[in-house]
Amino acid sequence: MLRIGTVVLGVEDVPRAVEFWSRALGYVLREEMDDDWAVLVPPDGRGFGLALGLSETPVQEHPRVHLDLYAGDAAEQAAEVERLIALGAERVAWDLYPDDADFVVLADPEGNRFCVIDTAHG
Repeated sequence: MLRIGTVVLGVEDVPRAVEFWSRALGYVLREEMDDDWAVLVPPDGRGFGLALGLSETPVQEHPRVHLDLYAGDAAEQAAEVERLIALGAERVAWDLYPDDADFVVLADPEGNRFCVIDTAHG
C-alpha cells in the first residue's frame, strides 16, 4: 500500500523557504540543505516531509494543490495566522471564499498558497 512520504513545493530561494517552513511547522532538516533542494521532516519522525525544490515556474494564483494547516478552533486559527504573518507569510485576497469560510488563505514568502483551517468550525 502506498502512502504520502513528502509534499514538494517549488521555491525561488531554498534557504528562505527552509527558514519559513521550519519555523512555521517546527520541522527540521532531514539532511544537509543543497542550493537547490531541502527536505524538512517532523522532529519525531511521524508524518510526511516537506521538500523545497528550486523552481523557475511562476506561482499559480489558484493552485491545483496546496497545504491545509489545521488549527483546533477559531482562536487558535487567528493566533496561528498572526504568527505565520510575523514569520513572513502574507494574507491572500482570495476571490473564492464561501460566505462562512472555515479557512484563511495565506502565501509563504515564495508566494505558495496555503490555508489555515479552523477544524472546530461547523
